[in-house]
Amino acid sequence: MNQPSKKEPFRSGFVAIIGRPNVGKSTLINEMIGQKIAIMSDKPQTTRNKIHGVYTADNYQIVFLDTPGIHKPQHKLGDFMNKSAVGTLGEVDAALFLIDAAEGLGGGDRFIIEQLKKVKTPVFLVMNKIDKIQPEALLPLITEYKDLHDFAEIVPISALQGNNISTLLQTLTKYLPEGPQYYPADQVTDHPEQFVVAELIREKILHMTREEVPHSIAVAIEDMKVQENGVVYIGAVIFVERDSQKGIVIGKQGAVLKEVGKQARKDIELLLGSRTFLELWVKVKKDWRNQDRMLKDLGFRND
Repeated sequence: MNQPSKKEPFRSGFVAIIGRPNVGKSTLINEMIGQKIAIMSDKPQTTRNKIHGVYTADNYQIVFLDTPGIHKPQHKLGDFMNKSAVGTLGEVDAALFLIDAAEGLGGGDRFIIEQLKKVKTPVFLVMNKIDKIQPEALLPLITEYKDLHDFAEIVPISALQGNNISTLLQTLTKYLPEGPQYYPADQVTDHPEQFVVAELIREKILHMTREEVPHSIAVAIEDMKVQENGVVYIGAVIFVERDSQKGIVIGKQGAVLKEVGKQARKDIELLLGSRTFLELWVKVKKDWRNQDRMLKDLGFRND
């Protein structure tokens, strides 16, 4: 008589995604969890807070932390972002060191590897953007990185095209301890909806203004409620540092701000699953990135 098969234990854990700015961390986390929660931009340092994304399968759950890109800080906000990224490494069960395979090994990667040597956390070398290099260039690049650190796993991927993402997830499960299911199966982030909504608005501003207003923008949701007709009303304030930036964000006859609202509303309605009325204001808050109180009010913390 056949014995009933023993049910596999449920595994769960926390995994940090770390790397230089603009290597595709937000693209990867969105691809892994199957929904947009982290904003994507070709500008470096667009991720400011640790984004917790949740991937749940039948017998495991992974909570991903998409950390800010490590870079040379030029203000208190930049310093916070660096400390947030490096500090994450001691809090997780595994870390994904994401690199841009098309750019190759640089000084920024070497700096991060030196930080990785200080922790006992298993580190994966995840080589992103392999679709942009010739296959024969991959092995020498792997050797170059292996000479600098003893990586637990090496996984080449293309986050944009979704190549090898399932392999990455399956490999990660081997490093997860037995543990509880922290979040419901249908929950993809632990951030409140207001946080994600603010990030979606900020993403559209970055796209619309390009290099003119790089990182002087913050978005605060001042009001978010369901009206009697079922439409979700959202009132948001866009903070900039200078009067000239306010003019850029608003645009001629309000054209830029109107387009930001139009594009953001589409993503927000997909997120919330309901019709949305989005109202935007632009305010000048001089040098806000160096003001501790302002940083705390916007959700950035130095503790």
